[in-house]
Amino acid sequence: MENQYFVDSDKLSEAALKKKHLLENDPSSRTDHMAYMEGMEQIKSDVMDKVLAEVRNYDYSQYTARDVNAALNHDVCSVEDFKALLSPAAEPFLEKMAAKARLETQKHFGNTVYLFTPLYIANYCENYCVYCGFNCYNDIKRMKLNMEQIEHEMKVIADSGMEEILLLTGESRSKSGIEYIGEACKLARKYFRMVGIEIYPVNTDEYKYLHECGVDYVTVFQETYDSDRYEQLHLMGHKRVWPYRFEAQERALMAGMRGVAGSALLGLSDFRKDALASALHMYFLQRKYPHAEISLSCPRLRPIVNNEKIDPLDVHERQLCQVLCAYRIFMPFCGITVSSRESEQFRNGIVKIAATKVSAGVSTGVGDHESKYTGKESDSAEGDEQFEIADGRSFDKMYKDMSDEGLQPVLNDYLYV
Repeated sequence: MENQYFVDSDKLSEAALKKKHLLENDPSSRTDHMAYMEGMEQIKSDVMDKVLAEVRNYDYSQYTARDVNAALNHDVCSVEDFKALLSPAAEPFLEKMAAKARLETQKHFGNTVYLFTPLYIANYCENYCVYCGFNCYNDIKRMKLNMEQIEHEMKVIADSGMEEILLLTGESRSKSGIEYIGEACKLARKYFRMVGIEIYPVNTDEYKYLHECGVDYVTVFQETYDSDRYEQLHLMGHKRVWPYRFEAQERALMAGMRGVAGSALLGLSDFRKDALASALHMYFLQRKYPHAEISLSCPRLRPIVNNEKIDPLDVHERQLCQVLCAYRIFMPFCGITVSSRESEQFRNGIVKIAATKVSAGVSTGVGDHESKYTGKESDSAEGDEQFEIADGRSFDKMYKDMSDEGLQPVLNDYLYV
């Protein structure tokens, strides 16, 4: 499969372009994506082997309407039932799947929907991931907020009424070290009741430190569970190591984190197999760590700075809806997050069926919350965004819209005592 997401730039130096094109065109110039780099912790876990075994044996063309009907009639959805619900044979049953998913959602979550917002504090990155706006060879405005700027952004967000925040950085240890992220988390705890992070994967002791700094949960996207396709898309940097990324959530749970979230980025490879792997990854973690709060996401590709050709329509909305309904039926207790990558109309509909959490007041840029939240020009510079969002509703608008849909917006459901 060719890299249709290739990003080029006429602003790179001749040496950088030469190295970039070498990585892209000569596989022998790239490191082994299955080999751990120096300093990467290796844990003893059977979760990866279990997931890969199920995906390897998954031939979704073999499932029939009878298999789908049987899956929908079972009180408990087995792994085999889940495979049927993800198959093309289930597409004509989408309304029945949605009805069953809605019943499961109402049974376990009532009519609530959780709201949160992301805060990017840096967009420097040392990885070459060809589909990502932050990749080290993409010519964008780079920025790293200092603690004063971070606190200012947090205050703007907290003043809007938001109580949960997700802190994000580009994947650069040199620019966004663990201590820097930890100090930002301590600030976040002053303003928010729930703090999550979406950063580069780290070792157990580092996750433990971040948990002590106030982090409640960790989100890591595997991007694709197809290791061969992963190798083609992640050409340089620590992110290139596929198994280390896979084990990130488990290391976070071993470190004492209350919850973890993850998924593939749908559209990078075969979305049905990636959806299966995403759910099974979280499913096996839940069985191994029954106390943990486990969540699934469903991101699709979005256009990025310098490359608008990246198109989320590789996975259509009906197919995305099928995936989310199958997630809910298979894992009825699992949280499901639908981000601002998706349209307002889609998010308004899916929260009444399967999703339990949505983002609001979103920016994927750095240092621009004051301008976006208040309309005032920020005194400081701003860094470019990671990808284009599809739903830019403010917190107030999202809260009102969810209420108008008959849902109860929830800002926080956890109290520290």
